Amino acid sequence: MNPPNLSRSLHRRHFLRSMGTALTLPALHSLSSPQLKAKEGFHPATTQSGAPLRLAFVYFPNGAIPKHWWPDSPTSDLSLPATLSPLENVKSQLQVLGGLDHVNATPGPDGAGDHARASGTFLTGVRVKKTAGSDIHAGVSIDQILARQIGHTTRFASLEMTCDAIRKSGSCDSGYSCAYQYNLAWSSPTQPLPPESNPRLFFERLFGAGSPGARQASLLRRRVQQKSILDFVLEEARDLERQLGNQDRNKLQDYLSSLRQIERRIEQAETHPLPGDPERQTPAGIPERLDQYMALMFDMLALAFQSDASRVATFLMQNEGSNRPFPELGIAEGHHYLTHHRNNDSMIEKVALIDQWYVSHLARFLENLDSMTDIDGHSILHNSMIVYGSGNSDGNRHTHVNLPILLAGSGGGTMSGNRFRDFGQTPMSNLLLSLGDRMGMQGVERLGDSSGRLSQL
Repeated sequence: MNPPNLSRSLHRRHFLRSMGTALTLPALHSLSSPQLKAKEGFHPATTQSGAPLRLAFVYFPNGAIPKHWWPDSPTSDLSLPATLSPLENVKSQLQVLGGLDHVNATPGPDGAGDHARASGTFLTGVRVKKTAGSDIHAGVSIDQILARQIGHTTRFASLEMTCDAIRKSGSCDSGYSCAYQYNLAWSSPTQPLPPESNPRLFFERLFGAGSPGARQASLLRRRVQQKSILDFVLEEARDLERQLGNQDRNKLQDYLSSLRQIERRIEQAETHPLPGDPERQTPAGIPERLDQYMALMFDMLALAFQSDASRVATFLMQNEGSNRPFPELGIAEGHHYLTHHRNNDSMIEKVALIDQWYVSHLARFLENLDSMTDIDGHSILHNSMIVYGSGNSDGNRHTHVNLPILLAGSGGGTMSGNRFRDFGQTPMSNLLLSLGDRMGMQGVERLGDSSGRLSQL
């Protein structure tokens, strides 16, 4: 079906807004016609129709039970196994991708620490440094490479989310820093970007604090306050710098660099129109039940994509190695403990239930995106690329080859769904580069252990 005439769609949206109807639609700055975009030249992170193109990486912990995850054989008519069965309604925009490896997450000379390596390598492709101290070292993650290149097109260069704790230091896994397990996004090899865990703070960051109708003014006040605080701190820091020795001066420079990044983000946000104000109550905070928490954070991500707040996001559902129980499923044992099942059928079935539970939340999110109409008449899911996966494949053996990876969405019509593809011993980093190319990434030949690009996604 051909999308409706874009100018007609824009006229109707203006009419709806004039009638006072709530809008959580892409901001008007992204609604220029595809004809105009073609005249202006290359535009990153857009589809051929001129709609925004979104990319999200959603991470689940501890791998998956292989026999319940993988379809029987590569096919163009996807038959979903038990773990993936909640995705039936979006199967036409779903690809199961086999044969993708992160060999830099394997033990090698570093020994134990597979959970830290699994998540630290997931979006960087590099072997992370084994340290529990402050001298962490990973790589720049693909989402942050894109944030640098296309982040200027939206109010936020990227968004980082989690339903877990936020940790940047301490020892978590066999001599590895917690930073590797609790962060997916890395702006530099030594600087992870902590994800937001509070749905209330995430919502207010997107739309402003307060009740519907008062949020735009609140957002403007917050920007003014942030700039005022930054100006004061930067001036004080400059005075202090003259009194410091070389070592302390270097530490201060690192701190100032972080402040300047915040300053640039504020300046970038000011170049874009204020967001629409969704007529819904601000989330109260973190729900007690994980299922409600997970659903709420996915709703926040859907709102962010719908309002074109950002086109790049990472969502760490739980930290790699998570050992939380699942009372909502009647499972009292910890997830990580159960994954070391030693072929015990009862433990395997409990892990499979947890795997399916995570997928059910993904399915709800994808169906939500599929129900939202984008500016070109297609759904937002059609104009998205959602990677769902884990840096561990078989949690019982801590393997990092043939990772459980799904790719949902049509990439604006550039990808075909309803199929299972097996790439056979191919670096996962090749997939990351291929998706980056579709987002308009330029000048990046390699990422981690990449050996090329994937064809025919």
